[in-house]
Amino acid sequence: MKLELRKFAKFVDKTFIEGGKDAKEPVLLVSVAAVFKNPWHGQGFVENLRPTILDLAPKLGDLLVPELINEMGSPDKILAYGKAGVVGLSGEIEHASAFIHTLRFGNKFRDAVGGTSYLSFTNTRSPAGSKISIPMMHKTDSGLRPYYLTHEFTIHDAPFDDEVDNISHHRQLYAVLPNHLGPTICR
Repeated sequence: MKLELRKFAKFVDKTFIEGGKDAKEPVLLVSVAAVFKNPWHGQGFVENLRPTILDLAPKLGDLLVPELINEMGSPDKILAYGKAGVVGLSGEIEHASAFIHTLRFGNKFRDAVGGTSYLSFTNTRSPAGSKISIPMMHKTDSGLRPYYLTHEFTIHDAPFDDEVDNISHHRQLYAVLPNHLGPTICR
Protein backbone atom coordinates (compact mmCIF):
# COMPACT_ATOMS: atom_id res chain seq x y z
CA MET A 1 0.00 0.00 0.00
CA LYS A 2 1.21 3.49 -0.79
CA LEU A 3 1.54 6.25 1.81
CA GLU A 4 -0.41 9.01 0.03
CA LEU A 5 1.69 11.95 1.20
CA ARG A 6 0.15 15.37 0.53
CA LYS A 7 2.48 17.57 2.50
CA PHE A 8 5.67 17.52 4.52
CA ALA A 9 6.47 20.30 7.00
CA LYS A 10 9.38 21.18 9.29
CA PHE A 11 9.35 23.41 12.33
CA VAL A 12 12.58 24.78 13.78
CA ASP A 13 12.68 26.74 17.02
CA LYS A 14 15.89 28.22 18.44
CA THR A 15 15.82 29.74 21.91
CA PHE A 16 18.63 32.12 22.85
CA ILE A 17 17.31 33.46 26.17
CA GLU A 18 15.19 31.49 28.63
CA GLY A 19 14.14 32.56 32.10
CA GLY A 20 16.07 35.79 31.63
CA LYS A 21 19.39 33.97 31.06
CA ASP A 22 21.43 33.79 27.89
CA ALA A 23 22.02 30.25 26.70
CA LYS A 24 25.67 29.32 26.21
CA GLU A 25 24.48 27.95 22.86
CA PRO A 26 20.90 28.11 21.55
CA VAL A 27 18.42 25.39 22.41
CA LEU A 28 17.31 23.84 19.12
CA LEU A 29 13.89 22.22 18.75
CA VAL A 30 13.00 20.51 15.48
CA SER A 31 9.75 18.87 14.43
CA VAL A 32 8.79 17.26 11.15
CA ALA A 33 5.28 16.45 10.04
CA ALA A 34 3.88 14.20 7.33
CA VAL A 35 0.34 14.96 6.17
CA PHE A 36 -1.18 12.01 4.36
CA LYS A 37 -4.49 10.52 3.34
CA ASN A 38 -6.18 8.48 6.04
CA PRO A 39 -6.24 4.96 4.53
CA TRP A 40 -9.41 4.07 6.49
CA HIS A 41 -11.37 7.23 5.64
CA GLY A 42 -14.90 6.56 4.42
CA GLN A 43 -14.85 2.85 5.35
CA GLY A 44 -16.92 3.12 8.51
CA PHE A 45 -15.70 1.06 11.45
CA VAL A 46 -12.71 -1.09 10.48
CA GLU A 47 -12.30 -4.11 12.75
CA ASN A 48 -8.64 -4.87 11.95
CA LEU A 49 -6.25 -1.96 11.34
CA ARG A 50 -3.18 -4.17 11.76
CA PRO A 51 -2.37 -5.02 8.10
CA THR A 52 -2.30 -1.36 7.10
CA ILE A 53 -0.36 -0.37 10.23
CA LEU A 54 2.30 -3.02 9.58
CA ASP A 55 2.64 -1.81 6.00
CA LEU A 56 2.56 1.99 6.40
CA ALA A 57 3.99 2.74 9.88
CA PRO A 58 7.56 1.73 8.91
CA LYS A 59 7.30 3.81 5.73
CA LEU A 60 6.28 6.79 7.83
CA GLY A 61 9.26 6.27 10.14
CA ASP A 62 11.58 5.94 7.14
CA LEU A 63 10.31 9.30 5.89
CA LEU A 64 10.49 11.25 9.15
CA VAL A 65 13.60 9.98 10.93
CA PRO A 66 16.18 10.94 8.27
CA GLU A 67 14.63 14.41 7.97
CA LEU A 68 14.91 14.99 11.71
CA ILE A 69 18.49 13.76 11.86
CA ASN A 70 19.44 15.84 8.83
CA GLU A 71 17.96 18.97 10.39
CA MET A 72 19.69 18.32 13.73
CA GLY A 73 23.07 17.49 12.18
CA SER A 74 23.64 14.07 13.77
CA PRO A 75 21.87 11.53 16.01
CA ASP A 76 24.24 12.39 18.86
CA LYS A 77 22.81 15.91 19.07
CA ILE A 78 19.32 14.57 19.74
CA LEU A 79 18.69 14.41 23.47
CA ALA A 80 14.89 14.30 23.78
CA TYR A 81 11.98 13.21 21.63
CA GLY A 82 8.21 12.92 21.32
CA LYS A 83 5.44 12.26 18.80
CA ALA A 84 1.86 13.21 17.99
CA GLY A 85 -0.95 11.95 15.82
CA VAL A 86 -3.81 14.15 14.60
CA VAL A 87 -6.73 12.90 12.55
CA GLY A 88 -9.17 15.06 10.57
CA LEU A 89 -12.74 15.56 11.80
CA SER A 90 -14.26 12.63 9.92
CA GLY A 91 -11.62 10.15 11.13
CA GLU A 92 -11.27 8.17 14.33
CA ILE A 93 -8.59 9.09 16.85
CA GLU A 94 -7.40 5.50 16.57
CA HIS A 95 -6.55 6.18 12.92
CA ALA A 96 -3.92 8.73 13.97
CA SER A 97 -2.61 6.80 16.96
CA ALA A 98 -2.37 3.54 14.99
CA PHE A 99 0.61 4.81 13.01
CA ILE A 100 2.66 6.04 15.95
CA HIS A 101 1.82 3.43 18.61
CA THR A 102 3.63 0.53 17.05
CA LEU A 103 7.23 -0.53 17.52
CA ARG A 104 7.57 -0.51 13.73
CA PHE A 105 7.36 3.29 13.98
CA GLY A 106 8.76 4.07 17.44
CA ASN A 107 11.82 1.86 17.13
CA LYS A 108 12.85 3.74 14.00
CA PHE A 109 13.35 6.81 16.23
CA ARG A 110 14.81 5.07 19.25
CA ASP A 111 17.29 3.01 17.23
CA ALA A 112 18.43 5.96 15.12
CA VAL A 113 19.28 8.15 18.13
CA GLY A 114 20.27 5.54 20.72
CA GLY A 115 17.12 6.07 22.76
CA THR A 116 15.67 3.69 25.33
CA SER A 117 12.79 5.77 26.75
CA TYR A 118 9.35 5.50 25.24
CA LEU A 119 8.28 8.39 23.01
CA SER A 120 5.83 10.61 24.88
CA PHE A 121 2.78 11.39 22.76
CA THR A 122 -0.56 13.03 22.09
CA ASN A 123 -3.43 11.78 19.89
CA THR A 124 -6.27 14.07 18.83
CA ARG A 125 -9.03 14.71 16.30
CA SER A 126 -8.95 18.28 15.04
CA PRO A 127 -9.87 20.54 12.13
CA ALA A 128 -7.21 22.06 9.89
CA GLY A 129 -5.13 24.73 11.57
CA SER A 130 -5.51 23.46 15.13
CA LYS A 131 -2.63 23.69 17.56
CA ILE A 132 -0.49 20.56 17.61
CA SER A 133 1.33 19.81 20.86
CA ILE A 134 4.19 17.36 21.13
CA PRO A 135 5.37 16.43 24.61
CA MET A 136 8.97 15.33 25.03
CA MET A 137 11.23 13.48 27.42
CA HIS A 138 14.91 12.57 27.54
CA LYS A 139 15.78 9.75 25.15
CA THR A 140 17.44 7.50 27.76
CA ASP A 141 16.26 8.78 31.14
CA SER A 142 12.53 9.50 31.27
CA GLY A 143 12.92 11.03 34.74
CA LEU A 144 15.06 14.02 33.74
CA ARG A 145 12.68 16.91 34.33
CA PRO A 146 14.55 19.57 32.28
CA TYR A 147 13.55 17.57 29.20
CA TYR A 148 9.81 17.56 29.95
CA LEU A 149 8.98 20.01 27.21
CA THR A 150 6.18 20.62 24.72
CA HIS A 151 6.68 21.93 21.21
CA GLU A 152 3.57 23.56 19.72
CA PHE A 153 2.82 24.64 16.16
CA THR A 154 0.09 24.66 13.53
CA ILE A 155 -0.21 23.52 9.95
CA HIS A 156 -2.81 25.91 8.63
CA ASP A 157 -4.18 23.64 5.90
CA ALA A 158 -4.02 20.29 7.70
CA PRO A 159 -5.47 17.93 8.54
CA PHE A 160 -8.32 17.84 6.03
CA ASP A 161 -11.26 15.72 7.15
CA ASP A 162 -9.81 12.70 5.32
CA GLU A 163 -6.22 13.11 6.57
CA VAL A 164 -3.96 12.16 9.43
CA ASP A 165 -1.08 14.29 10.68
CA ASN A 166 1.82 12.46 12.32
CA ILE A 167 4.53 14.50 13.95
CA SER A 168 7.91 13.67 15.43
CA HIS A 169 10.10 15.98 17.43
CA HIS A 170 13.68 16.02 18.64
CA ARG A 171 15.45 18.47 20.86
CA GLN A 172 19.05 19.48 21.20
CA LEU A 173 20.15 21.03 24.45
CA TYR A 174 23.48 22.82 24.84
CA ALA A 175 22.97 24.57 28.14
CA VAL A 176 20.68 23.49 30.94
CA LEU A 177 18.48 26.43 31.86
CA PRO A 178 15.29 26.47 33.90
CA ASN A 179 11.98 26.11 32.05
CA HIS A 180 13.32 25.03 28.63
CA LEU A 181 10.84 24.67 25.83
CA GLY A 182 11.50 22.15 23.52
CA PRO A 183 6.36 17.50 16.41
CA THR A 184 4.76 14.48 12.72
CA ILE A 185 1.50 14.84 10.92
CA CYS A 186 -0.36 12.31 8.81
CA ARG A 187 -3.35 12.78 6.47
